[in-house]
Amino acid sequence: MTSAQTPPIHTAPRFAATALMLGNIVTGCTVLAPAGMLPELAAGLSIEVHTAGLLITFGAVVLCICSPLTAWLTSRFDRRHLLAATLLVLACGNLASAVAPDYASLLAIRLVMLAVGALYTPQAAGTAALISPVEKRGSTIAYVFLGWSLAAAVGLPLITFIGSHAGWRTAYVAVGAAGAVSLLLLAWRLPSGLKGAPVALKTWSELGRNRTVVLLLLITALQMSGQFVIFTFMGPLLAKLTGADANAVGLVFAIYGACGFVGVVIATRIVDGWGPYRTSLLFTCLLFAGIALWTIGAGVYAAMAAAVAIWGLGFASTNSMQQVRLVAAAPPLAAASVSLNTSVLYIGQAVGSAVGGSLFARGSLGATGYVAMGFVMLALLAILASRPRAPVAALA
Repeated sequence: MTSAQTPPIHTAPRFAATALMLGNIVTGCTVLAPAGMLPELAAGLSIEVHTAGLLITFGAVVLCICSPLTAWLTSRFDRRHLLAATLLVLACGNLASAVAPDYASLLAIRLVMLAVGALYTPQAAGTAALISPVEKRGSTIAYVFLGWSLAAAVGLPLITFIGSHAGWRTAYVAVGAAGAVSLLLLAWRLPSGLKGAPVALKTWSELGRNRTVVLLLLITALQMSGQFVIFTFMGPLLAKLTGADANAVGLVFAIYGACGFVGVVIATRIVDGWGPYRTSLLFTCLLFAGIALWTIGAGVYAAMAAAVAIWGLGFASTNSMQQVRLVAAAPPLAAASVSLNTSVLYIGQAVGSAVGGSLFARGSLGATGYVAMGFVMLALLAILASRPRAPVAALA
């Protein structure tokens, strides 16, 4: 199949999109888990908090490298088998993390697990495009990406609660068990025979010549860098700036995720009518407003919690709109472009968590908000530069 050809649309069984979405919950929980229990990991492994934060930084580096690489190596594989195998590795990896004897072992397990897990989110988005009609593609992809919102809304607060009350090892067992359940549902509901356009080496050069794709990748990198300057150390920052205990921190994570869920639901409802450009602009403005309020209200728990609510409305919605816009920019190359976007997303996580970790280690807690605002402001400018040059239908 050449890049000029569009893969055929398959009729999917009921709940196939939900199975893909649930896999994203597991993937999101796997990626985000350390952020929800940094103090417990630091205490249990006898390391500093910023060293525990490197689980996210190094994991993001592996994810950003492996996402496009695995998309290229596995582009001819049946999506059902590929996604099921990925979930199996995530389930086993989380269970293995629960019995890791030390920090080095935990880090090694995480890196191997995420090297394979890098497959899931971009391949799930590409699979969603294969099982949905063109007019519903935007809302279907946004729905599948809802799993990341639920990972933050439900998964991360639960991880924080379990980690603080039963230990970080038990939290990893819970994520591993969720991965096993998700694997069974996906293997049951996702049809076999789903394959996208093969990803050849020339695919990457085609994407690199697409101005819209390049701008979208830049937007993703800037948005994620800004957010992860704060998000990686949100719990310790709240504890140091406001004196919040584990339950209060868990509540803020729950607010963040719940508002993310609401934001994605709204985005899913309006994207087919508004178009992804205007939807993306709206939710990135909310993201910036939330981070700005966090920065201004630093030290006041109520203000910072309110800021997280506004920020939460934008965080997952902006990511899902990036997926939608990339699929629309080059539909036959969706698997490659979305995997590249996922890679850039993790670059942003690595940059943001590294910058945030450096500021945290230096004690420059107040500076994190201003640095985050700078990144997101640049993302807003890039979104304005990516405005479609001519009116296009629905997903243009």
